[in-house]
Amino acid sequence: MFILFPQNKTHTETTLEDQHTNKNILFLTGTRADFGKIKSLIEAVETAPNLTPYVFVTGMHLQHTYGYTLVEIERCQFSNLHTFENHTHETTMDLTLAKTITGLSDYVKTCKPDMIVIHGDRVEALAGAIVGSLNNILVAHIEGGEVSGTIDELLRHATSKMSHVHFVSNAEAKRRLIQMGELEQAIFEIGSPDVDIMFSSHLPHLDTVKTYYDIPFDDYAVLMFHPVTTEFKDMETYAQHLVDALLTDTHNYVVIFPNNDLGSADILKVYKVLQGHSRFKVFPSLRFEYFLTLLKHAQFVIGNSSAGVREAPYYGVPVINIGTRQQNRVSYSDIINVDYTQMAITTALRDIDSAPRQDVAAQFGSGNSAQLFMECLNRAALWELNHQKQFRDL
Repeated sequence: MFILFPQNKTHTETTLEDQHTNKNILFLTGTRADFGKIKSLIEAVETAPNLTPYVFVTGMHLQHTYGYTLVEIERCQFSNLHTFENHTHETTMDLTLAKTITGLSDYVKTCKPDMIVIHGDRVEALAGAIVGSLNNILVAHIEGGEVSGTIDELLRHATSKMSHVHFVSNAEAKRRLIQMGELEQAIFEIGSPDVDIMFSSHLPHLDTVKTYYDIPFDDYAVLMFHPVTTEFKDMETYAQHLVDALLTDTHNYVVIFPNNDLGSADILKVYKVLQGHSRFKVFPSLRFEYFLTLLKHAQFVIGNSSAGVREAPYYGVPVINIGTRQQNRVSYSDIINVDYTQMAITTALRDIDSAPRQDVAAQFGSGNSAQLFMECLNRAALWELNHQKQFRDL
């Protein structure tokens, strides 16, 4: 049985710098959401003298329907960027998984990574874990050990089980991974990396964002409503109830397209009525830092995005959470949870203006995730892990 290093570096602990060792780190990103989570980590690796970053870009980033967010990644000017189109006409998650595995397997033979870094609960992350573990490459999973209650949770836990190292958001996530048989010594609490950017001094000013996106509203709410794959047959009905409630409301809305999971086309079909409406500005995607500025100053957030149960509370923004997608996620008493009916949504919209701005204690780190991540990567012992995983009995 191998022994891992402690969380805190000791005076006798050997580092990569001590050994003058270089490592290749491959980051995988498939959506605007996961890129926001790992961006600060990639930037940190870019400046490390003993680490070489590679970025494998796929998924929604290459789809024009969802804003072709590859452009946002290219603006970062990362050293080694590789794109791969994993979209299939059938848009089923199993075929997307298979195609991603094929493309990533080819790429790792070229860049020869020592570690593959993946995030969250998308099929792209699972593909990264499969390719890494089957090619004897160390796999590091960001934000494992969390729950949601949908197919996302199944994918997240499967990804964790095929990963060797876990960088989690909080102690609760760590506890769940230990419950799943993961070795405690291989789990590191670094917080949620997007918090690094959320409270960065480099976020654009609200006026800059409104001018850039031609948003005319003084006050506005943010709408993000994603498909629930286990309920995809009902997504058009759910979206129609939501839109009907919004059309009878009086607030202004910045609307962001859903992700490309099964059921997305049904939501977009319903959204067509919002195009050109005076109270709605609809966008396929937004630049991450610009999105955070809009979120920070929003009257409230409505929909079923994780931003409503994670980022919005950090900014004290009231939230209307609709349906089951965020079921079992970390939540707060001030979040208004409603079902998919138009009446329930309308009632919440009527009450939201009197909802207090939330005062939430930090549950996902303090904005130093990249620093903690780099401290772990610099420990020589991390790279000496036995790639043959072991199950830890409780």
